[in-house]
Amino acid sequence: MEKIFLLYSGFNWFIALGVMLSYVIIDGLYARYTLEVVALKPFKSATIGAGMHFLLAYGVINYTENWLYIFPLVIGSWIGTYFIVKCEKNKR
Repeated sequence: MEKIFLLYSGFNWFIALGVMLSYVIIDGLYARYTLEVVALKPFKSATIGAGMHFLLAYGVINYTENWLYIFPLVIGSWIGTYFIVKCEKNKR
């Protein structure tokens, strides 16, 4: 019980929001990255991939310190992928 209290006491809502927004962007970029790779656009693919890995490091650093940050990560991931796929579907 004490361990859970320590995790919650170390939980910061601003960091959680940052993690969630980072993963909205990461998964949006990942969906875009996949589309650019399929379209054989090497510069765009490489640039998007580099940006994704930069933001991924932020999330990994935070959730390895406190696994409670995985929850905003999952929510952000879902939103980012949903948004990009929905936009692509509407284009077609």
